[in-house]
Amino acid sequence: MSALRIGPYTLPNSLILAPMAGVTDQPFRQLCKRMGAGLVVSEMVTSDVRLWNTRKSSLRMVHQGDPEPRSVQIAGGDPQMLAEAALRNVELGAQIIDINMGCPAKKVCNKAAGSALLKDESLVREILQAVVAAVNVPVTLKIRTGWDRQNKNGIEVAKIAEDAGIVALAVHGRTRADLYMGEAEYDTIAAIKQAVSIPVFANGDIDSAEKARAVLRATGVDGLLIGRAAQGRPWIFREIEHYLRTGEHLPAPSLLEVEQILLEHLAALHAFYGDVMGVRIARKHVSWYLATLPGAREFRAHFNRLDSTDAQCANVREFFSERNNNGEGVAA
Repeated sequence: MSALRIGPYTLPNSLILAPMAGVTDQPFRQLCKRMGAGLVVSEMVTSDVRLWNTRKSSLRMVHQGDPEPRSVQIAGGDPQMLAEAALRNVELGAQIIDINMGCPAKKVCNKAAGSALLKDESLVREILQAVVAAVNVPVTLKIRTGWDRQNKNGIEVAKIAEDAGIVALAVHGRTRADLYMGEAEYDTIAAIKQAVSIPVFANGDIDSAEKARAVLRATGVDGLLIGRAAQGRPWIFREIEHYLRTGEHLPAPSLLEVEQILLEHLAALHAFYGDVMGVRIARKHVSWYLATLPGAREFRAHFNRLDSTDAQCANVREFFSERNNNGEGVAA
């Protein structure tokens, strides 16, 4: 695949870590970048700057030490608030601003943000124009294929985006009404790719190297967004990159490497959040890493009761040493 450009930035490959609230924090972004992602995007930041002084929001605004180019996603429904949020994030170090019109979560959609905005094309235009005018960095957009299956207006929204100066567009192959159910469909993404000349990225259910190649072939897109499939499997980026480049599969990581990656990830979470919050956030990541390994369910029940950094690390080491002694491997 040819080099992918977003504004002045040339990415090392066309695989992008999709922003996920509560998941793509700084430790996870840095890890996925090391594991082969061409670009990583921060979790969604509210456009209401009055809420930024909460601990949760302030941690989402940490861009220092992030891999460049630093892409930050903002969400909201008011053009002026989004413009201000974009400007403030650029002042804090964001080099690309991504606007969320793809999130189907009720608490986001009830506030007329996320994919709820797709219902109102004139508001979409107003928001995009306001944000593009407010900052001197590239602005990208994430959408779904439409509001529901009867109202797939992804092509119209894509054209509005291109006219407004959006430099790249990510499309999740579901409507707002689909949430994350059923299978993503790629026909609409292919049609959107044909309708605009800016780079288009496909998103939704890309969970293996073969699926990545199939989606690229079916849609003709310029890049892929990978979200849920990277949870507990950050090495998916290097696997897909290698397969697209060579047609060959990388061997699955050894148990030893998985243990190493997980322990490094735990240390980064504990350092970033502090002990109390770090221990809590580590629980979901550990359960994702171990999901395919034998004995994971019993281990998780025990692990989730641990309340210190040292205990978490010691227990992970013990879990892997038992698996190694039994000669077990990692499911791909």
